[in-house]
Amino acid sequence: MSSITTDQGILHYEVFGRGRPVILLHGWLGSWGLWQETMTFLGRYYRTYALDFWGFGESGTKRQTYLVQDFISLVNQFMDQMGIQQAPLVGHSMGGTVSLSVAIQYPERAAKVVVIGSPIAGSSLAFPLKLAGIRPIAWLLFTCFPVFRAAMRVASPYISRDPRFPDMMDRDLSKTTLESFLVSIASLRRTDLRPNLQRIRVPVMGMYGDRDNIVHPRQWQPLQEGVSGARIERFPNAGHFIMLDEPQECMAKLKDFLDTPAEPK
Repeated sequence: MSSITTDQGILHYEVFGRGRPVILLHGWLGSWGLWQETMTFLGRYYRTYALDFWGFGESGTKRQTYLVQDFISLVNQFMDQMGIQQAPLVGHSMGGTVSLSVAIQYPERAAKVVVIGSPIAGSSLAFPLKLAGIRPIAWLLFTCFPVFRAAMRVASPYISRDPRFPDMMDRDLSKTTLESFLVSIASLRRTDLRPNLQRIRVPVMGMYGDRDNIVHPRQWQPLQEGVSGARIERFPNAGHFIMLDEPQECMAKLKDFLDTPAEPK
């Protein structure tokens, strides 16, 4: 377990492997733990870092804002402190939205970007997630948090086929605060990357599961339309958590993309 101190508190991360760096970013209500199998695989070829966003996992929670923009800053600060000038960014869901945003706002940081089930426009989020960004509803969920956690455990098999997923989700939920729960999803809902995608000048790959019921499974379309030469990989039998539902195929395609030399745009 490793951490650094940032201007907004403690940032927890895990690292595994040697070689060129790769940075993994989790989604809403998640943590670095969802990447453990991916880290074990990629760590044989790359020095792989997995971060916890502020308000999630083991990172600090003494903040009042958990906007997508804050997480973009988090990645930039992390790379500064670790002495990483540039690296591929791999993000799941909200983490992919952050990764693309880093490539837009800090183009010198992202060597490549991989997004897995990520919303390009926040309007693509499933209706229950949009509701979770409304303060009275978020407050009610947290007031009845044991019931909410139990409901999420029941719903888990419909979100991911991995039998470990209910325990993973419950563990990560137990470390989430009301503010990080509410503010991050409300911010994600308001995010729309489409007007700025053409500014991205690094290779991008989008991985989307056709059975995704968290983010609209056709969010690969605005990514393909907005980023010149974007590589799109679709997984007919996977949902939102492709790295858990189809781990072998996901990791093979991820490694292939990371290994391929980048062609200048």
